[in-house]
Amino acid sequence: MRAEIVAKQVESMSRYGLDAIICSSPENFSYTAGFVVPSQPLIRHRHAMTIVTADGRKALFGVDMEASTIKRRQPDVPTRIWAEFSDDPMLVLADQLAGLGLGQARIGLEMDYLPAGDFARLIKAMPAAKFERAEPILARLRQIKTSEEIALLRKLSRIADQAITDTLGVVDEGDSEMDIAGHLTRNVYSLGADHFKLMIVATGERSVLPNVGPSQRILKRSDVCRVEIFSVIDGYQAGVCRTAVVGQAPPMAEKIWAHLVECKYEIMEKVKPGASCREIYDAFIAKLSKLNLPPISFVGHGIGLHLHEDPYLGVTPVLGKPGSDAPLEENMVLGFEPLCYDTGYGFGMQNKDMLLVTANGSELLSDYADTDRLIPAGTAKKGGAMKRAAVA
Repeated sequence: MRAEIVAKQVESMSRYGLDAIICSSPENFSYTAGFVVPSQPLIRHRHAMTIVTADGRKALFGVDMEASTIKRRQPDVPTRIWAEFSDDPMLVLADQLAGLGLGQARIGLEMDYLPAGDFARLIKAMPAAKFERAEPILARLRQIKTSEEIALLRKLSRIADQAITDTLGVVDEGDSEMDIAGHLTRNVYSLGADHFKLMIVATGERSVLPNVGPSQRILKRSDVCRVEIFSVIDGYQAGVCRTAVVGQAPPMAEKIWAHLVECKYEIMEKVKPGASCREIYDAFIAKLSKLNLPPISFVGHGIGLHLHEDPYLGVTPVLGKPGSDAPLEENMVLGFEPLCYDTGYGFGMQNKDMLLVTANGSELLSDYADTDRLIPAGTAKKGGAMKRAAVA
């Protein structure tokens, strides 16, 4: 398993008085083990778990269908395999925990993932153990990325950015949103992603819709096109959104875009360790109001194994704690997105990038496209020059 992540969990157990942490969600299994059990995110009852004890011992728990994958990725970690159609996984887990000397222990568990019925059977099988919430601990650990995680998110950011930008270069008036999706899918895989999440293709009058997939709509001259995708490797994801125009931009589009670009650079200037998430958000909303554009609840958020993680550059920086604030810290990675879904002129615009909080400021991780101006669609078809850069 990932030594640096295991060490962070051990340190946290010392601070919170826990004897072990069990990760049962696909996100935190990947966080600890470094890989995704393929069917775990798809079938809730196919439990896969990592177990880390306060003295640094490691163990895995997984279903028989995925035993070969687990063994291939972690051949040296003790693993307990349960049978999907004949075992009660909670009884097998209880037996494994007892074997690790945790029968009367304080165990951190993701209470926001394990189904209530499974949890009831687990505590019945382990009446002397105490189970406590581990999800806030894990969420806090995941806010600060390791150098390995930052390198992966940098690679994913460029994959998403290049996949979208190159796609917009080869589609034009007369193509459909499905054509955009086809090019985008091929680009994401050819650039090295495992897969992707949340492909948004919203053009013309559909560009005002926040999270819609591609349709059969045909691109027309003066369409504004919002295209977003989250490229994924080993469970980690980077979200990038670009906005393009087909031919001549519609009235107000260039003015609104220039305003959003100013917002982007002002946010990048404000992002640094110690900066207030709420103050960055308030400054963005004030800037947005100068063009009478409607406010949104956030302009950025942490990202990594979830699409959205704390902290938010928003009205509530930490979910569940309205009215609070949170400071930015070095090695946080943010998705930030100056946007306006409904400008009032029949189109929406969004410029989503990935940003690393460095020791002295910030570093743009999605640096392939030139977003200072609206991206013209179809430049490759017209023989125009397209920026090219190798994905690191």
